[in-house]
Amino acid sequence: MKKLLAVFLVLALAGSVFAGGRQGQEAGAVHTITIAGSTSVNPLMELLIAEYLKTHDKVKFTVSATGSGDGIKSAAEGVAEIGMSSRELTPAEIGTGLDELIIAIDGIAVIVNNNNPVSNLSRDQIRAVYTGEVSRWEGLGEAARGKSGRIAVISREPGSGTRGAFEELLGFQDKMVNGAVEFDGTGAIKAEVSRNADAIGYISLGSTDSTIKPLFVDTVEASTANVKAGTYKIARPFILLTKKGAVLNSETRAFLDWIMQTPGQEIVKTSWISVR
Repeated sequence: MKKLLAVFLVLALAGSVFAGGRQGQEAGAVHTITIAGSTSVNPLMELLIAEYLKTHDKVKFTVSATGSGDGIKSAAEGVAEIGMSSRELTPAEIGTGLDELIIAIDGIAVIVNNNNPVSNLSRDQIRAVYTGEVSRWEGLGEAARGKSGRIAVISREPGSGTRGAFEELLGFQDKMVNGAVEFDGTGAIKAEVSRNADAIGYISLGSTDSTIKPLFVDTVEASTANVKAGTYKIARPFILLTKKGAVLNSETRAFLDWIMQTPGQEIVKTSWISVR
């Protein structure tokens, strides 16, 4: 009898240890949030993630910044929980069944080399450059006084959210000049413009720095304050996308909610425009 009780006791203790260990694993489980898409949204996303991780230890992140088109597709196909886009969705993309969450508004800065004397262009002049109507700096008239030579037109690759928004906002969709040099990603655009005195490009306003010179557009400075005031017209939304009807992990939902609350929007305000 004593031996039988001892066996039951051992089994009971083993069971409690197993159950306790399993509960501990569940309680300590870490969810990995997968994010893919826009290279323009990515700098903001990196800041948001870094701040979020300071107070949330039950979540990890994997981020792939390969363009808005990839982000939209990844979210629609369930490859990523969250897609990033820096442009409005097309009717066909809306039809793939996605929920959109606008987290910030961003300006698009038109940039030139720091040694370029040009400081202001009109939207009409920028459009003329990017459609090939004007191919030399002196063709821009008084705005390009002191600058001559062929314009090196730098653009983002097809499918880029920044390119799509830029073409739409300036009214030349699918009319990019033949010979424009295309780069994948904001960093590559900045690097090329910073080394090429004849180059003109465009990047997210939040990614500008001292290595390049943002132009005034229609005499209005490319600044967060002017985008917010509505006087700087080349601006677009930053959108996060999730599959419509999908049951998001609670950690993923908590992160999205946090972005739209004060802590997340305070980070948005550092270089972009808050939507709250």
